[in-house]
Amino acid sequence: MTLYLALGRWVTRRPDVPAGTTPIGYSRLVAPMLWLWIFGSATEVVVLDVLLSRWWTPLRIPLLVVGVWGLVWMLGLMAAYRTRPHLLGEESLQVRDGIHARVDVPLDRIASVRSAGHDLPGLLRSVHVEGEGDEAVLLVGVSSRTNLELVLTAPTTFETLHGPTTVGRVGLWVDEPREVAELLRRTIRQGV
Repeated sequence: MTLYLALGRWVTRRPDVPAGTTPIGYSRLVAPMLWLWIFGSATEVVVLDVLLSRWWTPLRIPLLVVGVWGLVWMLGLMAAYRTRPHLLGEESLQVRDGIHARVDVPLDRIASVRSAGHDLPGLLRSVHVEGEGDEAVLLVGVSSRTNLELVLTAPTTFETLHGPTTVGRVGLWVDEPREVAELLRRTIRQGV
């Protein structure tokens, strides 16, 4: 359902960015791959429809429905990446990954921001905890990667898809890591 809402927001050009927050994009890494999948799926729908209309009509409608549903689903996924950016507010950074994840990091808990890449295990995983104890890092990746790391002032417990998780660092993917790191540093300094 969330994919269809994101698709509606994308079509109407109304991103999920509340007033008073700054959007931080993270879709550039995954966009080319998704566009290729969307193009391939659209081509598949047309080719299957043409082939089945001539030779095997009983399968034509069910496969057309499944093909169009898959195409709309992929467009919805692209829309979720575009309309649900990370959000920098006055008190927290909301780290998101399309429809899959949302982690709210209080700005007063961020000690420093640095460029640091991490790879998540598996292609479909968007949230992963690496390490244990104070050295644990919560990774919210895009295409199984992160490129920015928030070092926290102390181990902090976050609510994730897998339940409460206590970590000392949070890794995330952003389109412009240097600019976002500087924006976060300025915002943190102003809040102090």
